[in-house]
Amino acid sequence: MSSAITELKGITWNHTRGFVPMTATAQRFEELNPDVRISWDKRSLQAFADEPIDQLAKRYDLLVIDHPWSGFAARTGVTVALDDWLPAEFLADQKANSVGRSYESYSFDGRQWALAIDAATPVAAARMDLLANMGAAVPDTWSDLLALAKRGKVVVPSIPQDTLMNFYMLCSTMGEDPCERANEVVSQDVGIKALKMLRELSKLLPKGCFDWNPIQVYEAMTATDDFAYCPFAYGYSNYAKPRYGKGLLKFSDMVSLPDTGRCRTTLGGTGLAISASSPHKEIAARYAQFVANATMQSGQFVEFGGQPGHREAWLADYPNSTSDNYFKDTLPALDRAFLRPRYHGHMFFQDNSGAPIREYLMNGGDEKQLLDKLNKLYVQSKSENP
Repeated sequence: MSSAITELKGITWNHTRGFVPMTATAQRFEELNPDVRISWDKRSLQAFADEPIDQLAKRYDLLVIDHPWSGFAARTGVTVALDDWLPAEFLADQKANSVGRSYESYSFDGRQWALAIDAATPVAAARMDLLANMGAAVPDTWSDLLALAKRGKVVVPSIPQDTLMNFYMLCSTMGEDPCERANEVVSQDVGIKALKMLRELSKLLPKGCFDWNPIQVYEAMTATDDFAYCPFAYGYSNYAKPRYGKGLLKFSDMVSLPDTGRCRTTLGGTGLAISASSPHKEIAARYAQFVANATMQSGQFVEFGGQPGHREAWLADYPNSTSDNYFKDTLPALDRAFLRPRYHGHMFFQDNSGAPIREYLMNGGDEKQLLDKLNKLYVQSKSENP
């Protein structure tokens, strides 16, 4: 008599990088564990950033999450602390092989709420063929970037979420990590300077990019010859791989600001969490360990479109040989990336502060009034019930 089948459901996001490696690893795990079935659903990139994980945790055993949800998970208990389900030596290896602060981004209150199976931060991307045709080089400084933007070939993802991350980037690069003061997002001097810099660049960008996320920017850069350079967008190694798109992107580190060095972008990536509602936590934990180990991350996970979270994979030959050294070339940006706030109420601030920045970048306005609005949202987000 055959044994009963244990079925688990997972939820991830709808891009090759987010969905395909999860289905591929699930299939391989099933082949090694014939009594288990794991199915994956997918949701939009915007829903991935915004949709509360407490609702998803009621319906799924496995959740691929954005790390700003870590504080929410710790406060509410909707996902389990992996310290209770995974070997201490395995978690120690994950921590020791973190890409930048990726592992730490899922740590909160001394517990680990997800495994960093995917690592990302905004990096630069270029169509080297188009730059060559223009007689232009990859920009090295902010001034170089503005000069290229004046030629009409620069694009930046500028939906609310990304404009907020770009604001964080400039503030952090100028020495002030956002949301570390009691009642101010950043000082007025730094905030105004960052906003004015972004506004100066935004006036040179095509209007359409204010409706584009990073995926849409990369699709436009590879499907058409309209854009030669993107100075900062969350990196997707898929677009550095031959035959993934019509055009091929070359990814690199960021431009430099005067007196401060290369831009310090805002850490992204995804983590694999286990629902507290799952009746199959032990099997879910075995699968999570299967996905996050160095061998899988350096091989099959990359082969099927994943962007690994294990440092060995970023330094290994196979991932780099298939992506024009995407991983080695962008690793410095990952290693210095800013870890955005993860306190319980920060998602309220993140959800509401990008739109007014986007409006300012599109149409201009009073920087002091905008900073006052952001400060009010920030203070509100730290209340018990934002």
